[in-house]
Amino acid sequence: MPEVPLDFPRQWVEFVDPADSDQRIRADLTWLTSRWACIFGNGCQGIYSSRPDDGCCTLGAHFSGKKDERNVTKWVKKLDPERWQFAKKAAKKGPFTSGLDGDRKTRVVQGACIFLNRPDFDGDKGCVLHHLAASEGVSFVETKPDVCWQLPIRRTFEKVDYPDGTEHTVVVITEYDRRGWGEGGHDLDWYCSGNTEAHVGQDPVFISSRDELIALIGKLAYDELVVHCEARIQMLDRATGTLRIGLAPHLADPA
Repeated sequence: MPEVPLDFPRQWVEFVDPADSDQRIRADLTWLTSRWACIFGNGCQGIYSSRPDDGCCTLGAHFSGKKDERNVTKWVKKLDPERWQFAKKAAKKGPFTSGLDGDRKTRVVQGACIFLNRPDFDGDKGCVLHHLAASEGVSFVETKPDVCWQLPIRRTFEKVDYPDGTEHTVVVITEYDRRGWGEGGHDLDWYCSGNTEAHVGQDPVFISSRDELIALIGKLAYDELVVHCEARIQMLDRATGTLRIGLAPHLADPA
């Protein structure tokens, strides 16, 4: 079966954020050193079997807030019909709308996100905001909605209160598995983060997703995270048998 169980042993590390002594970083080393890679257009089956070419773009993207929407709006102004399949539709009704819960999101056109160029488009296929970033020489972290560039990394915040009255915030970095989508996540026909078909990356996640991680935890914390990830990989390379099992490799990674 290509997709592994949601729960299996993982190795974590927690350290003080070098940029904020009141904050801790708790990172899922099993996920960050795994060989997951985005395979959109190269084997991705899409979250719904009826729309395999959409990847995870079928539902559109909810903005994290007004700042997120303003940022994407700035980049949308650089798009034109030659590179964006639905530029004319966006000009008529706008590229964004309000969801059922009142949250702002990207508009869905012909069954998927308005920024998704379909296979029948003459220009670049896939997310036009992703292609825009490449043409502008910037990371797609700059051009795409927050939820789009963060997936499948999940960042959450926890507050820890100690008996002596002190407290600190813990920033948790881990895998955005099916459960991250809410109850509907279990209805997805295919999902990549725990799927062996997507664990084919040449570089581990902490390297391939460098820009995303820096945006999520800051450069100083990322630099320390790299030290822990590299140490784990060295141990995994040397370990065999029960010792390797104890290091909790990601089940979806190559054996």
